[in-house]
Amino acid sequence: MIEVYIDGASAGNPGPSGAGIFINNNGTIERHAIPLGEMENHEAEYHALIEGLKICCSKGFRTVSFRTDSQLINSAMEKEFAKNKRYAPLLEEALKLTRELDLFFIKWIPSIENKSADELARRAIRLNPRDS
Repeated sequence: MIEVYIDGASAGNPGPSGAGIFINNNGTIERHAIPLGEMENHEAEYHALIEGLKICCSKGFRTVSFRTDSQLINSAMEKEFAKNKRYAPLLEEALKLTRELDLFFIKWIPSIENKSADELARRAIRLNPRDS
């Protein structure tokens, strides 16, 4: 099973944001730091999930287990419901991507266990273009 650790981060709320995706494919490690532009932290968390799912789908992974330190993301995915209607379109996009997989799992983990994805998300923030 493919293990995917995700994290979204923002420097400000809203502010420059990034997604960190750390993939362990049976010992083969992939790291992705994706700049997201300006958004709120919760939006960045959703985008980290979506980008992680897109990567998995594009690589033909069929069974994936996602790990997140965001209780908001974990709860929304498990319940298939976003309390804040603003995030409903992002949740729907994520759910649509999970339907392309044979098996999708998501689990909440403490931040200390998500260091790799967190570091990638923070690196991604620095990759955003700066205003001149």
